[in-house]
Amino acid sequence: MKNKKLFLFDIDGTIAVGDTLYKGSRELFQWIEEIGGKAYFITNNSTKSGQDYVEKFQNAFGLTTVPGDFVTSGTMTLNFLKEHYSGKLIYVLGTASYIAELRKNGLLVTEKKEDEIACVVVAYDSEITYQKLCVASEILETLDVPYYATNPDLRCPIDFGFIPDCGAICKMLEYTTDKTPVYLGKPNKEVVEFCMKASGFSSEETLVVGDRLYTDIACGINAGVETALVLTGEAKKEDLEKTLFQPDYVFDTIFDLYLTLRN
Repeated sequence: MKNKKLFLFDIDGTIAVGDTLYKGSRELFQWIEEIGGKAYFITNNSTKSGQDYVEKFQNAFGLTTVPGDFVTSGTMTLNFLKEHYSGKLIYVLGTASYIAELRKNGLLVTEKKEDEIACVVVAYDSEITYQKLCVASEILETLDVPYYATNPDLRCPIDFGFIPDCGAICKMLEYTTDKTPVYLGKPNKEVVEFCMKASGFSSEETLVVGDRLYTDIACGINAGVETALVLTGEAKKEDLEKTLFQPDYVFDTIFDLYLTLRN
């Protein structure tokens, strides 16, 4: 691990939970800066924009960042939609903040059923209502259009445990419509490739760090880079006995990872 310079961190359950930064996270970020490395935060939480995360990191953690430090599933979905659906009408089930971000980037977004809809996109929506689910179900059942989602995470870590994530929303829609989406965030390798291209570091210098096997660790494996699992979020040690997504390294906490790298 001594040659690692590019660190791709999941956020919830990995470096922090809610407004609490885990012990060792701040020290690890400072060490990465000292060695001339780069840290990106690759999260499947699409409820927040890069600027939203900048404000949260400053207000909750006292950490200074810039929007480009954050690569969210929402970012990857935005890039995909701009490439493939520019000028076309897109139905989006998501937060008001995320829909505003898409529109700000020139995409044509609707929140109601229209015959001209070219595709359906479901995001992690912390403002979800039953009416939104009904509209999405109607579109998926009556229009033969491509269906995408930001991320497959079933649950999101929070201070008291977990709350439903985008994958859980998609499961409800699957049980209703028999439709499953193409997921655009982690575990797609494009997330890692995007960060390597932006930073200039190689795959050998890259480490993906996360708490979830089927998204974080699978993302690193799909991209051909090494991975480190921390046991402060969803994955437990016993899960390693039955998963296909085996990490290269396992640490109880982010502080243990910091100590290993520092020493």
